[in-house]
Amino acid sequence: MKTSNEERRKTPEELLKLIEKESRGYLKIFIGAAPGVGKTYMMLREGNELLKKGVDIIIGVIETHGRAATAAQIENLPIFPLKKVDYKGKQLEEFDLEGILERKPQYVIVDELAHTNVPGSKNQKRYEDVMELVKAGINVMTAVNIQHLESLNNTVEQLTGIKVRERIPDWILNEANEIQLIDTPPETLHERLKAGLIYKPEKVEQSLKNFFRIGNLNALREIALREVADDVDERLESYKLEKGIHGMKGANEKILVCVNYRPNAERLIRRGWRIANRLKCQLYILNIPLIPVHKMDKETRKQHRLLEKLAKDLDAEFHIRALGGRKPEQLIIEFVEEKGITQVVLGQSARSRWEEILKGSIVNKIMKGTKYVDILIVADGVDNRE
Repeated sequence: MKTSNEERRKTPEELLKLIEKESRGYLKIFIGAAPGVGKTYMMLREGNELLKKGVDIIIGVIETHGRAATAAQIENLPIFPLKKVDYKGKQLEEFDLEGILERKPQYVIVDELAHTNVPGSKNQKRYEDVMELVKAGINVMTAVNIQHLESLNNTVEQLTGIKVRERIPDWILNEANEIQLIDTPPETLHERLKAGLIYKPEKVEQSLKNFFRIGNLNALREIALREVADDVDERLESYKLEKGIHGMKGANEKILVCVNYRPNAERLIRRGWRIANRLKCQLYILNIPLIPVHKMDKETRKQHRLLEKLAKDLDAEFHIRALGGRKPEQLIIEFVEEKGITQVVLGQSARSRWEEILKGSIVNKIMKGTKYVDILIVADGVDNRE
């Protein structure tokens, strides 16, 4: 009798995943630390190599940003026309998702993965267009910079002082069949920038003083290298798990992030996501509002919706627990026991030191009310609790 893991009968869920995997397209993401590293250039060059081999490949949308060397790489690649979208009395051009789906090429190049589509488009974000193409069985090559990852938003802003508006959820990397890092040393990027190969001359000086400072580029490069290295490790672990080589590391870990409506809420959620992602485990977000959501003022309700959306983008479970006359720490302890939480992420207490002395520390109360639970306190960066 055959009893090996490979030869056992698959469950209906496993069969469905296998069918979906075999019918979906191949997704390759070119990723870099900053604009100008050569992602689009390399993507187009690879596209031309496929074209020469007789592969049916087209360009769905491309952004050369006026870079002659990048534009030259288009060579013989056919470009699919952009669609016209009427918006506020103007006619704008946008990636034609419906047209590509009808054309159904073997491969399509879709640049600027983090792009936000023109209002009125089928999907709000271009990464949603890309996933729709992949699910339809079309192979996609796309490109993005590391600063656009949702979980790195706060880190990038702290490093560079720049708030990145266009963002993509981190799970998109897990959907990729292949990730290729285009690595260029910061000194080389500086030379390209000064030579006018990245931006127009009028933007060079400002860029050198802001985003393209050597310190920023080194930090972003290190983040990009680490992110791709972590992705390789995760794929290896998934392969070992799939083949039954060993059990899943961190399978019993569960991370809980407790948030209110303070400015550090998004930062806490992103920190929790990165911990959960490293351990390959579930992330929970717990919100304990002082008043019901429907009674909140307009600004607080807006912030509440943003937290819910961020949790959804990071594939986390978002939970709301009403106080009901109880204290926040009691609800947190109950949630920890209910879900089997192993790590709790909290922000610095808004209480003053005198309040903590008189009323007791919330952290200490949670520690006393739970067993075998690690608690991480994430600093606000500014100590204003005197």
